[in-house]
Amino acid sequence: MSHKWLEWAKRIQSLSQAGLAFSKDIYDIERFKELRTISAEIMEAYTDLDMETINGLFANETGYQTPKADVRGAVFKDEKILLVREKMDDKWALPGGFCDIGFSPTENVIKEIKEESGLDVVYHKLLAVLDTNKHAHPPLPYHYYKLFIRCDIVGGHPRTGVETKDVAFFSENKLPTLSTDRNTESQISMLFDFLRHPNEDTIID
Repeated sequence: MSHKWLEWAKRIQSLSQAGLAFSKDIYDIERFKELRTISAEIMEAYTDLDMETINGLFANETGYQTPKADVRGAVFKDEKILLVREKMDDKWALPGGFCDIGFSPTENVIKEIKEESGLDVVYHKLLAVLDTNKHAHPPLPYHYYKLFIRCDIVGGHPRTGVETKDVAFFSENKLPTLSTDRNTESQISMLFDFLRHPNEDTIID
């Protein structure tokens, strides 16, 4: 689960971004820009991303860098879990995505579920807050906290959205190929554990 080169690249990027945000000295600014370039070069050397894409990810970030928040909706029906097939990689994931500014985590997940699956839901319970660095995700350019939120269906009809190409419910022992950038098999199993034991405490790692 740990990729040292990625940890180093992200740490260098974080330090350079903070330095660029708070430094006033022209020479310090140049040094921090060089550090940002080094972090991008590490990413280019160890991933399939080109420098233009990497600079788009890194160079557009400003201010003190913090982990990004990603919400994922856990929606069950007939003891099966809702998944959507992503157009980006043709694999399946819990509906969700980055938290948008101006929306709470609950508002974000309700919005994402509607946009990606067509279903209207209401908040039920925060099940888990997980650090992607502690789970079997592939190398990711940013540090993420993933919020898994149980929601209940109150209306709507299954339909695809701009980012999705299929919507379906799956049993725990018949999961499709998962988009592991977004969620892992062990995380889906964790959500089924909450379905069986709804009074369990929220998991935070």
